[in-house]
Amino acid sequence: MDVRASANPVLASARRWLARVNARHPWSHNEHFHGWILRNLPARRRAAVDVGCGTGVLAGKLAPHFARVTGIDADASMAAAASARLAHDRGVTIRRCGFEHFASAAGDGEADLITMVAVLHHLDLDDTLARIPGLLAPGGRLLVVGLARVNALPDLAADLISAAANPVLGLIKHPRPARPADGPAAGQPVMPVKDAATTLAEITAAARAHLPGATLRRRLFFRYTLRWDKPPVTAPPPAPATLEPGTTERLSGQRQGRTAIRPAPRKASAPRRPRAGAGKPRQLQPAAHRACPLLVSAPRLSPPIGRGRGPQAPMFGVPVRRGSFRHVRRQLTGGWCDDRTGSS
Repeated sequence: MDVRASANPVLASARRWLARVNARHPWSHNEHFHGWILRNLPARRRAAVDVGCGTGVLAGKLAPHFARVTGIDADASMAAAASARLAHDRGVTIRRCGFEHFASAAGDGEADLITMVAVLHHLDLDDTLARIPGLLAPGGRLLVVGLARVNALPDLAADLISAAANPVLGLIKHPRPARPADGPAAGQPVMPVKDAATTLAEITAAARAHLPGATLRRRLFFRYTLRWDKPPVTAPPPAPATLEPGTTERLSGQRQGRTAIRPAPRKASAPRRPRAGAGKPRQLQPAAHRACPLLVSAPRLSPPIGRGRGPQAPMFGVPVRRGSFRHVRRQLTGGWCDDRTGSS
């Protein structure tokens, strides 16, 4: 059930009251979503196309972000108003034509962004969405703000909330009451209006068929948004290496042993001269003797038993008995010092 077209007396009275409030504090639902479009611009920004540009408000907002902007509109008064508004901007071009004519004459893959604000329900849904991939460049983006027919409880709930919030947002955006001279009688063209004939479920099904991966969300204030990114072009995988004729047979023959690959022989080196003293037995010495040639090796004696001279104290990092140089030598030579003879 669409509350905007219901014949219920209560709903009809509420609609008349809301219409009076909205007329005193008007605001544009379509321009309210221009911020969403500007927040979702693509990375590459060379060319943008605004389908159904109206008076050129959105085309003027896109001009600072793109090298060139093209606005198209089938209504003569709208195209004239947009041309007058953007006459000073050389990067913006306004054309009076329909989307079908523009899509047939435009080059393939030239647009980085295509926007449609309250336009898609004026066009053929399947035909329009089918033409979008051919108009967008790789990595380009489609942004749609549209209207859908109410036919489900979620749609009805969103409409009721939007109807209640609409005058509140009007007071915020337009706090001063509007005068009659502020309306279309002041020289502004009348925007063409058409009721939506397709439901949100039908739009979702068409988007899945023609724009895989598209994101569609229901919004407040009687609108929905659709976003789709055309996949970028990826580099093709490298072609497999081609072998010359007969290479496979030669390689298989090598694996089977028919073609043996032998390493090159090593060159004979000159005989080494014998080292002096190579035939003599090698005498092993303690590590301290090898480190200090002045120390003389001596027979290793057993340590003295029962001749303790007090506690040991560290001296230069070596534990020795206090006042005994012979024990320092014992630690350095690796042997034991004889207390009776004084030799090691």
